[in-house]
Order: sequence, then C-alpha cells, then structure tokens
Amino acid sequence: MAACSIGQALKEFLSKSRIKNDIQALQIEDLWQDIMGKTVARYTDRLQIINAKLIITTHVAPLKNELLYQRETIIQRVNEAFGKQVIHDVVIK
Repeated sequence: MAACSIGQALKEFLSKSRIKNDIQALQIEDLWQDIMGKTVARYTDRLQIINAKLIITTHVAPLKNELLYQRETIIQRVNEAFGKQVIHDVVIK
C-alpha cells in the first residue's frame, strides 16, 4: 500500500465517485456570478452537471433565449474557470 496525502486521496476518491458532478455543480454555483455576471446569476434558478452537460434552469424567458445564443461561450468560460474540460454541452430549461 502506497502512502499518499489526504488531498491526493480525496482527489482520487472524487474522480471515481458518483458525487463528482454534484461537487462540480456546487463549484460552478460559487463561480457563476463571476462567469456570467450578476444579472444572469440572479435569475438562474438551478445549475446541474449530468454527463458533462451543464443544465441551467431559469424561469425568465428572455434569459433562456440569450443563454441559448451563448452556449459556446458558457462552455468556454466554465472550462476556463475549472482549468480543464468539464462541460461539453449546455442545456437550458
């Protein structure tokens, strides 16, 4: 059995765990205002990650339309914030 730090052990556990997407969604929620701005963050109801898809839920129809046009930008900004390829697609609900 090889010795490793607690940080390394946690990273390895999370990379293999089913809660990885939930943790990434929480991290995106924390960064969402910085990524998309105050107005978008205020009217975003929920963020989820399922199978490398970011699911954005909002009840504001004009915002839904605007987010549909910005899907590629959202993917790029989220992946830049994480420093790796986390999101491959965006779904707006």
